[in-house]
Amino acid sequence: MPVGTQGSVKSLSPEDLEDAGVRIILANTYHLYLRPGHEVIGRLGGLHRFMNWSRPILTDSGGFQVYSLAGLRRISKEGVTFQSHLDGSKHFIGPEEAIEIQESLGADIIMTLDECAPYPSDYDYVLNSVKLTTLWARRCVEKKRNKAQTLFGIIQGGMYSDLREMSARDLTKMDFDGYAIGGLSVGEDRETRDRVIKETRDFLPEDKPVYLMGVGAPEDLVEAVMLGVDMFDCVMPTRNARNGTLFAFTGRMNIKNVQYVDDERPVEKGCLCYTCRHFSRAYLRHLFMARELLAYRLNTIHNIYYYMHLMEEMRCAIEEDRFDSYRRHFYKLQGKS
Repeated sequence: MPVGTQGSVKSLSPEDLEDAGVRIILANTYHLYLRPGHEVIGRLGGLHRFMNWSRPILTDSGGFQVYSLAGLRRISKEGVTFQSHLDGSKHFIGPEEAIEIQESLGADIIMTLDECAPYPSDYDYVLNSVKLTTLWARRCVEKKRNKAQTLFGIIQGGMYSDLREMSARDLTKMDFDGYAIGGLSVGEDRETRDRVIKETRDFLPEDKPVYLMGVGAPEDLVEAVMLGVDMFDCVMPTRNARNGTLFAFTGRMNIKNVQYVDDERPVEKGCLCYTCRHFSRAYLRHLFMARELLAYRLNTIHNIYYYMHLMEEMRCAIEEDRFDSYRRHFYKLQGKS
């Protein structure tokens, strides 16, 4: 899911996203609550109409954004009191408020409010975080009224195996429509992350979608799919595009490099995205070095298309029962064993 934090995937129109094969996007509850406000969006017909996007939308509950505020928040059993990063104003979001906001936005998939423990955290802190996340999840279930919306629970537990199991068992008893693995990509190494994903996935039902939150390097997606994950979101394809990094199946490319100054080739041979069909590496480098706004749009179009194509290839490999060979081929193209 490309990330449309404030109701917009940066630099792209809804038509750009559809052309790239995007089926669903993520929008951010915290940011839309602060600006322009969920009441405004609700009065205007909901987020789909507001941003002219007819395909599904997932909204996160805002828990991770509040977590990132660090010294500007206070957590209690009732919810989270925090200061806006925009103007310092004070706000409160509890489980009930998180559901109310997401119902006003009208997203197709909504998330429970959770407490994301910092990394590293000691055992007692994470234990309390898991208990709080379970309490809030139960209150979200009780508050939810819109039967058309799908509700996912978020598994926490830090890097502690037994706490991940505890969180997964507590939440699966509530029979959510899907389950998210939260609290990762917060500074842990890849080996630890893969261990936590595998251990958590083992306690989740096979017939419900599993969503890994905020993890998005291409190799991370491949490894997580192998471990049984179904859904992802990350700002990596869009943020890297704006920083001049382009993704290809042969590896990453820094378009700022002088080697591309007169390179007539597209970013990736055979790529069918709008950018690769019309523009050379030389032109993309020129735009980026000149700080032309078009550079950000063309780079983002390519990166989003790459990610959509990667996911499509993995779906096909799974359907044809050849994922292991696909995984080996993926790393071979990148020059990795």
